[in-house]
Amino acid sequence: MNGRKPRVLCVDDEPFVLEGLKVNLRSAFEVVTAASGDEALALLQAQGPFAVLLSDMRMPRMSGAELLGRARACSPDTVRILLTGQAEFATAIEAVNEGQVFRFLTKPCPFEALKAAIQAGVEQHRLLGAERELLEKTLTGAVRALVEVLALTDPAAFGRAERLRRTVVAVADRLSIAATWPIEMAAQLSPLGAVQLPKPLVLKINAGLALSAAEQQLIEKVASQADLLLANIPRMEPVREILSCPVLRSPRAMVSATPETTPLGARILLVALHLDTLESSGHTPPQALAALQAHPGRYDAVILEALAEVISAEEAVEVVDAPLAALEPGMVLAADVRSRGGVMLVARGHVVSDTLVSRLKAFTGGIAEPIKVLIRPERGAGANARLG
Repeated sequence: MNGRKPRVLCVDDEPFVLEGLKVNLRSAFEVVTAASGDEALALLQAQGPFAVLLSDMRMPRMSGAELLGRARACSPDTVRILLTGQAEFATAIEAVNEGQVFRFLTKPCPFEALKAAIQAGVEQHRLLGAERELLEKTLTGAVRALVEVLALTDPAAFGRAERLRRTVVAVADRLSIAATWPIEMAAQLSPLGAVQLPKPLVLKINAGLALSAAEQQLIEKVASQADLLLANIPRMEPVREILSCPVLRSPRAMVSATPETTPLGARILLVALHLDTLESSGHTPPQALAALQAHPGRYDAVILEALAEVISAEEAVEVVDAPLAALEPGMVLAADVRSRGGVMLVARGHVVSDTLVSRLKAFTGGIAEPIKVLIRPERGAGANARLG
């Protein structure tokens, strides 16, 4: 909490109750109050994060159970506690199902019990934050290292993975998705099965060419093998759920990715995959977007709208020529980096890192210069998150 008191948002439609909560809890917590569910949701968005959300059950217009359910969507790490004078079993079931509450307390609740429940919620919030840090730093770092190694064996495939990663993160940012790491990792690992495929088949897939039944069967087989590899890594279930979707395992299948049949992460990755295929075949980003929009019902319209915003924001980005000696971390390659003999070393879309600069400078075959780069640093989201 960086030396600050844990922040608690208390919600009740009775002003005297809110005042009592503030007086009794302020010695241990930073207490913010809201008189309705709508006000609480607005505070979560504008003044978050909060460690704990404490809500009364019976309120006009929006019940506590409904509030906690909606709060879970917009602020998943905020721990939710429900306080109610109704001890009926059905009320408890509704709250647990809709809001996944951490504690269910009945009124009148002794102050010490209430304070202990909030303190337990604060500790749960700390554990959730530690788990997120583990995922974002440790697991994400390990996957990125794996991708860097695999990029040495197939720079084209894993250069594409880097472009896909930035696309899905940028779209997810536009859609205000809180937990983007499963989508980001799925994009990075999407070419994992391609390592086992014959090179001509990989080129056909990337070019968007029609595949034979035998080729499609081979793709299904290596996708299953890649899934088995990921099964050995803890906490990868959300990533595997995305990559195992049929619309992703059949790259050219003309099927619709609907919310009823396809998770949101897979729908975003599908759009990114097909956009990149079109761009790789010579379409400009606006042309590729228009081609996707020409198939109403096949792609999620909301995702296409977010993608349109990303592409529009990128149109002003300038491509510049840079000598190898001028490459700096954070630059994005606007074109493939090749040796003087024409061999691809790094694919377009790759983010320049210290490791990449050292590797290119150590290459004995000579690098074809100048190198085309986008000089704006990647920020991991928004307009700068997909530059390639």
